[in-house]
This record gives sequence, C-alpha cells and structure tokens, in this order.
Amino acid sequence: MPSIRLKEEKMADFCVKPLDVSTWPQFAQMVEKHNGVWGGCWCMAFHSEGVGHAKTVEQNRAEKERRVRQGQAHAALVFDDASCVGWCQFGPTEELPRIKHLRAYREGLAALPDWRITCFFVDKSYRGKGVASAALAGALQEIARLGGGKVESYPEDVDGRKVSASFLYNGSVAMFERHGFERVRRLGKDHWLLAKVIKPNSPLHRQKRSHA
Repeated sequence: MPSIRLKEEKMADFCVKPLDVSTWPQFAQMVEKHNGVWGGCWCMAFHSEGVGHAKTVEQNRAEKERRVRQGQAHAALVFDDASCVGWCQFGPTEELPRIKHLRAYREGLAALPDWRITCFFVDKSYRGKGVASAALAGALQEIARLGGGKVESYPEDVDGRKVSASFLYNGSVAMFERHGFERVRRLGKDHWLLAKVIKPNSPLHRQKRSHA
C-alpha cells in the first residue's frame, strides 16, 4: 500500500503505511513504548497463536515479527512525520480466527467474511485526534488494493456512555458507520457485528472477479 495522506478534523494530516518489514522498526518502537500493549500482547491475541498466560512478552514479540516477515500480519500504521502513532489491525479471516464474543457470533452465522478488522491502538499522546479513523481508512484502502470483498468488524456502541479511549480496542460503532459500515446484529450488550463490501481498486483483481 503506498503511503496516503488523510485529513482529519482534529489533526492536520497523517501518513498511513502498511505494516511490513520496512515499517516493522517504527511499529515495534511504539509497541515497546506502551509496554507491549494490552499487557504484552504485541497485537497477537487475534492470530491463531493467541497470547495466553504461558507465553512471555518476548514470545509474543517474536511471533509477531515472524508473521510480519512472512507476510502473514496486516495493519494500517498511522504516522505523524517519522513516528508511528497508531494502527488498525486487519486481515483475511483465516489470519485472524480468534475474536471476542465468538459464541454469539456463531449463532446465525451464514458465511465467514473475506476480511476482519479486529483491533486498534493509538499512542496515549494522540488519543482523541482522529488517529483511529485514519487507520481505518487506510485499512480499507489496502483491502481494496488486495482484492476487496466483505469486511467485518465488531466495535462497541458507546452512545450515551462514557468509555475510556484506552479500552476501545475495536473502535466505536459510530466511527465504523461514518466509514460506510452497517449494523448486522448485536454481539452481547454493547458490541455489534458491522459489515461493508469493499470493491477492488486493482484492474487485475476486477478482471478476475468479473470472470469468477
């Protein structure tokens, strides 16, 4: 994904780049700044390896780096100049099989999506400045470049409630709706399954789909 510039209401602009070998150092630097994020998760909780009590922070870091080097981890990283200040994790369903509210999710499930958006993380100094929204826009652009398809996510409805930004690991329903997602069904008290179909923006992918 080429870097893109995104205008935000509360911040002048951001540059969004994909997580890959070239951006791993900046991603790792931000994760280390926040003590591995989410108790040392290193954004591994939704991969098949999971995290668990038996794993160390170092193991989580090594597994994440291995996935990045093998091209099996996707994220849209938001940069302010040369510093990574947040990200949105996404990937094919088989890359991110572990999700919250799985029992409720399986009830009435007709078919798995092509893509999942599972979590966000924003530098504590940049929260409330539109970083998550920029990351989501970047993730959707990369999904379009990679062939598009049905995208699901499982954000939290915070309307009428005060929720700390540090706990909104999957973003808010309102943010996803601003990006064109629609509610499908509820997953628990405050979380919803939202979905959107992304059209491919690559001529090659469009041609393949037209002949499918």
